[in-house]
Amino acid sequence: MNLSDIINMIADGHCIVDCGPMLLSIQATKNQRTQTSALTEAAEKSISFLERVAVWKKTLSMPVKQISNIPDDEIALRMYQSVTAVGDEDLTPMAAVAGTIADFVADWLFDEGMTKVIVNNGGDIAIRLRDNESTTVGIRPDIQKPDISHVIQLTADQPSWGVTTSGLGGRSFTRGIASAITTIAYNASIADASATSIANACFVEDKQIIQIPANKIDPDTDLANIPVTLNVGSLHPDKVKKALGSALQKAEILTGNSLIKGALIYAGDSFVKTDNIQDLLIS
Repeated sequence: MNLSDIINMIADGHCIVDCGPMLLSIQATKNQRTQTSALTEAAEKSISFLERVAVWKKTLSMPVKQISNIPDDEIALRMYQSVTAVGDEDLTPMAAVAGTIADFVADWLFDEGMTKVIVNNGGDIAIRLRDNESTTVGIRPDIQKPDISHVIQLTADQPSWGVTTSGLGGRSFTRGIASAITTIAYNASIADASATSIANACFVEDKQIIQIPANKIDPDTDLANIPVTLNVGSLHPDKVKKALGSALQKAEILTGNSLIKGALIYAGDSFVKTDNIQDLLIS
């Protein structure tokens, strides 16, 4: 397939990369001016980054506790390190793939002198800001719906940000019942792995929660026969509260370890958040 078939420039300064396993939206400006040539080159690099992941896919699809051949590729290594830092030994480095690729594209553009970069890899977002740049991000309480419940503001006081979302009905499987878990961190790789971990922790035993082995749905999944959530019926509010409590506990651990800035956790109409996320919320 030609690059022109998968890279599309659009009028408002976005570059879209659509190559099947990756749907990337790239925005980059320098002093509020779109840099078209830099966007095009970043799009091309994103494809090469995905190809590098593919080389290591067999290793990256193994639980981190089973990996003895540590990847020597910088992208694959970042995925491994992010998932290892989160501390869930049964997670595979693929839990950080979308955020990591977004980070590498964003870092390349930032190194090229851009003052504002937003790379959205299917909802896992890497943001880079310098000078007086800032941006806002809308938070969805349901990963399958466009409605926004909260808005956060990010500024160049911290030049690197990652905002990622995981939950039931997303691109990847989840072992929990959360409709959306959004984590904010200082890079998208850690945020991605953390969102997956927190979403998995948002669980409680109940016959209304239908789970089946992941490989029964997708034979190529990196989760093998681990049960993943297929559907969630009507749960007693106490059960939802317990699941949210487990997820919040995991999020607070990650916050306490300075891996993430914080998290917003949704399960249907119920919602909890880590305490220190409040200073980022503007609505």
